[in-house]
Amino acid sequence: MKFEAMELLFGKNTSKQMIPKVTLLAIFAILVFTVTPFSYPLFRNPSSMKNIKQSNQPSTAFDLLNESASLPSTSTKKCDIFTGEWVPNPKAPYYTNKTCWAIHEDQNCMKYGRPDSDYLKWKWKPNGCELPIFNPFQFLEIVRGKSMAFVGDSVGRNQMQSMICLLSRVEWPVVVSHSQNDYFMRWHYPTYNFTMASFWTPHLVRSKESDLKGPGSTGLFDLYIDEPDENWITQIEDFNYVILNGGHWFTRSMVFYEKQKIVGCHYCLLENVPDLTMYHGYRRAFRTAFKAINNLQNFKGITFLRTFSPSHFENGLWNQGGNCVRTKPFRSNETQLEGFNLEFYMIQLEEFKIAEKEARKKGLKFRLYDTTQATMLRPDGHPSKYGHWPNENVTLYNDCVHWCLPGPIDTWSDFLLDMLKMEGVRSAEERRLHLHTN
Repeated sequence: MKFEAMELLFGKNTSKQMIPKVTLLAIFAILVFTVTPFSYPLFRNPSSMKNIKQSNQPSTAFDLLNESASLPSTSTKKCDIFTGEWVPNPKAPYYTNKTCWAIHEDQNCMKYGRPDSDYLKWKWKPNGCELPIFNPFQFLEIVRGKSMAFVGDSVGRNQMQSMICLLSRVEWPVVVSHSQNDYFMRWHYPTYNFTMASFWTPHLVRSKESDLKGPGSTGLFDLYIDEPDENWITQIEDFNYVILNGGHWFTRSMVFYEKQKIVGCHYCLLENVPDLTMYHGYRRAFRTAFKAINNLQNFKGITFLRTFSPSHFENGLWNQGGNCVRTKPFRSNETQLEGFNLEFYMIQLEEFKIAEKEARKKGLKFRLYDTTQATMLRPDGHPSKYGHWPNENVTLYNDCVHWCLPGPIDTWSDFLLDMLKMEGVRSAEERRLHLHTN
C-alpha cells in the first residue's frame, strides 16, 4: 500500500501514534491476505487487479461471490498450452441449447437430434501443465472497459457465439449493432462496459462473387489481394483486442487482382490466366491483412491470429458426400496435419512471423493463438447432419467445418483467457523493468 493511502487511513504519523498504528496496519494486512484467496479467484492475478483499479465502475464480483468461488481459477504458469491431449471432463458442458439463445441454428446439434453426448465431455490437457476451464467472472474483469473484435469467416462467428454462451453465467449482452446485419454484430456487457463485435470477411481482402457457379459449382470470386476488406479494417482501430481468422473460403475458385489487374487465379479455367493455386491467394490475403493492421495510425490493441481450424470430412469432399461421424477425439499419435490443412497452417505461421517482427518495431503486439492441434484432434465435434432438419435443402448438408455448441471450441476460450492472463504478467514485468532502468 502506498504511504499516501496509509495517511488517508490513519492520519499523519507522530512518535506517540506510531506503535498502535503499525499494529493496526499489520492486523489489517493479515486479514486481507488471509481472506482474499478464499473469496474470489480474480484476486490471484495482478493483471486483473490492474483492470479493477483502472475502472471507474463498481465491481459486481462480490455480488456473485458464491457462484464464482465454485469456478476454477486460471494459472499463469508458463508452458506450451497448445500442445497436449484431450482428457475426460465429466463436469462439461457449462451451458446447453436450453440455457443459451446465442447458438446459431446450424450449430445447434442438441436441437436437431444428435444422439450421442460424449463429445461434450472433454477438456484440453497441455503437456506439462494444466489449462483451467474458462472462468467467465475472471474474463469479464480482465476485459472490463475494453473491446474485442472477431474478424474473419463464420468459424470466427461460431467462436464468438460460444463465448457469449460461456459468459451467460455472469451476464447477457445487449445488442448495440449499427445495423441488423447478422454478419456485423456488436454486443455490450453493461456491468463491465465490455463490447464484442463480429466482422464477417471470408477472404480478409476485398472480394466479390463474380459467378454464382464457377468451374467447381461453388462460385467464382474476385479477390483484390492487395486491398484489405474495408468492412473490417476501417472499424477496428479503437478495439483493444482483434482476433483474426480465415481459411475455408480459399478452397473455392478465385481470380486474383493486384493493382486492379488480373495476375492469376485458383481453378478459374480462364484463358491466358495462370493458375497460381489457392495458396497464393491465402498467403497474400494474410500478408495484406497484417500489413493493414500494422499501418493503422491509432491502433494500440493486441492482434491475435487464431490459427486455421481443420475440417474433418471423410469418404468424400464437402460437396461429394463427405461426412464426419466419429464420436470421440483422436489421440495426438493417431492423426497428423496434412494436405491443404497443413499448408494453410504453415502459411499462417510464416506470414505471422513477418508481421509480428514488423509490429514490434512500431510498438504493436501480435500474438499466436494456436488452436490448430487441439482442433485437429476433434473430428467428433462437428454438426454433420445435425445442424438442420433431415428434409431441409441446405448447401452444406454434412457440416464438418463448423462446431457444435456446446462443443470443442468452447476450449478456445480457455486458451484465450490464459493468454490474456499472460498479457497481464508481461505488462507487470515490463513495468518492473521500466522502474529499474529509471
